[in-house]
Amino acid sequence: MAGRWRNDLNWSDVTPEHVYLNRRAVMAGAGALALAGAAGAARADDMEPNSWDEITRYCNFYEFGTRKEDPWHNAGQMTTDPWVVEIDGLVDRPGRYDLGDILAGVSIEERIYRLRCVEAWSMVVPWQGFELADLLTRVGVQPSAKYVAFQTLYRPEEMPGQRGRVLDWPYVEGLRLDEAMHPLTILATGLYDRPLPNQNGAPIRLVVPWKYGFKSIKSIVRITLTADQPPTSWNIAAPNEYGFYANVNPQVDHPRWSQATERRIGGGFMSPRVPTRMFNGYDAEVAGLYAGMDLAKFF
Repeated sequence: MAGRWRNDLNWSDVTPEHVYLNRRAVMAGAGALALAGAAGAARADDMEPNSWDEITRYCNFYEFGTRKEDPWHNAGQMTTDPWVVEIDGLVDRPGRYDLGDILAGVSIEERIYRLRCVEAWSMVVPWQGFELADLLTRVGVQPSAKYVAFQTLYRPEEMPGQRGRVLDWPYVEGLRLDEAMHPLTILATGLYDRPLPNQNGAPIRLVVPWKYGFKSIKSIVRITLTADQPPTSWNIAAPNEYGFYANVNPQVDHPRWSQATERRIGGGFMSPRVPTRMFNGYDAEVAGLYAGMDLAKFF
């Protein structure tokens, strides 16, 4: 496992929001963070974090509809308290864990990360959360475990998109165990130092910043450790378009569009597109996970 990731920014650098957005934040390629002194930190690119409104009103959460504004309009009806996460499979301490108990045993950190959607748009998000590895270590990963599977809440009466057949519900995702244990991989519970809004995956979601956004599953209710590669929703729906790994790779196009460039949300549709970075700019931190792999074949 890689060494523990360190954040050199504090929430005093992030809030209040109007101060945060009015200055040019120094962003490193490793997740739009100033990783001064950390091994493999990339050059700064002076990207600004997106605003609260941009982050919360422009998002994909098909459980609430397929348009970008649908989650903002429809997610308020989802009940998030109480919330239980079932952890099972190849773990020493399986069980149904109340979210309060999960959070009582972790240290919440600030992580300002890039988000790159497979649809070729991007933003920068100031998350609040904790490393997934901390939770997995607490429940005890058994030696035979090789993958981590995740499942989103299934509640069609509160999630109108689940009444349709856009995908097979509930939404499921998965990571290789070393990806899940990497210090950049977090479970987020907030953004902009506020509780995570429903439309952004409340009350707890995965964030894997070097992968396309659909890998960062929202509103998690189940985590399963397994020896076999788990099924994932978009890979099931269109395996030729959405691979299991879904690493950001500007050299591997989606069958219907180029991934070489991206549109940054907030700049307007007429703003110039910018080059997409390998692993979304986190290559110094995560490239070693895929040493020797054909990243075009294992896309």
